[in-house]
Amino acid sequence: MTLDRYLIRQFFPIFIVAISMFVFLLLLIDLFSNLVRYLNNEVPFLTIMQITAYYIPKSMSYAMPISLLFAAAYTLGDLYARNELTTIFSSGIPFWRFSISLVVVGLLASIFSFFLDDTIVIPTLKTKNELSKVALKQYFSFGNRDIVIKANDGRLLYSVDYYDYEKLILNGVSIIETDDNGKFVSQIRSPSAEWKETYWELKDAVIYLYENDILRIHPLINNTSYDEPPDMFRRHAVNVNDLSAREAGLLVNDLRSAGLPFIRAQANYYHRYSFAATSLIVMILSISMGGRFRKNIMLMSLFASLSVAVVYYIAEMLSMTLAGLNYIPPVVGAWLPVFLFIVIGLFMVRGAKT
Repeated sequence: MTLDRYLIRQFFPIFIVAISMFVFLLLLIDLFSNLVRYLNNEVPFLTIMQITAYYIPKSMSYAMPISLLFAAAYTLGDLYARNELTTIFSSGIPFWRFSISLVVVGLLASIFSFFLDDTIVIPTLKTKNELSKVALKQYFSFGNRDIVIKANDGRLLYSVDYYDYEKLILNGVSIIETDDNGKFVSQIRSPSAEWKETYWELKDAVIYLYENDILRIHPLINNTSYDEPPDMFRRHAVNVNDLSAREAGLLVNDLRSAGLPFIRAQANYYHRYSFAATSLIVMILSISMGGRFRKNIMLMSLFASLSVAVVYYIAEMLSMTLAGLNYIPPVVGAWLPVFLFIVIGLFMVRGAKT
């Protein structure tokens, strides 16, 4: 439709300027918050610029919803101030129909935002953090301590003192095997284990078995039957927010099967999907505000955008906190603000000028 194309042409230049401005501000905030430490550690200028460049995708992820909100509100407000909306309404076209193209843009932006975070933001942010730690001499090890996981439908219980997931080495390994009824069958102890492409090679391993009701110890002969993938141990050494959506789902399953706390990780996993819907939500909210300003359009649109964004993020933060503490189900904690603000947005659109 001609009006749809006209609205999109009015919207996109403002959106490009807005997202560029917000990304630039976020980069400056990150740069100046670390500037003193960069100077104290004599970090080269090119290294600082490299660290900043790796933060651009994450800045875009943060800036996209508020940029969409500002651009849509400003575009509709500007059309209303120039009396173009009045002309459109006089022709009998409802406000919701005129604005439907912006809702489609918001939906597409939500889909794009999810894949942007899943494929680009997570690896680049990880690289940025690693470069920053090296530049600021914040030394760290690639590993995790005190890992406990279940495998083989719960019949194997792995206890690992330390896992180096760069070298693929387990230290302080204990493997307890039970039967289908949960009764003890054997226990294997090994100082370390190294991944050999398809299995864990246990070093100097011994096995404890009951023989005639007496627990006896023997050297472990079959040393190639323990083939749990390294990622099963590695996922316990990272935060769910550092993983892709698929790996985050596997982490939640690992934690649940191992009997470890998984509620917070599950809430963050659901939040990965619900956060992507933010772009759609802000578009609906911006449409409801778009025709309400005739003066100081840029200032009022920016103020309204920031206000709505702050309220939404506070609601989201509170909901996720309650989910992480298990006061509400994780799926409710992740999706409640989404549905709540969609309802609020639709209610406001219904009351918008037309």
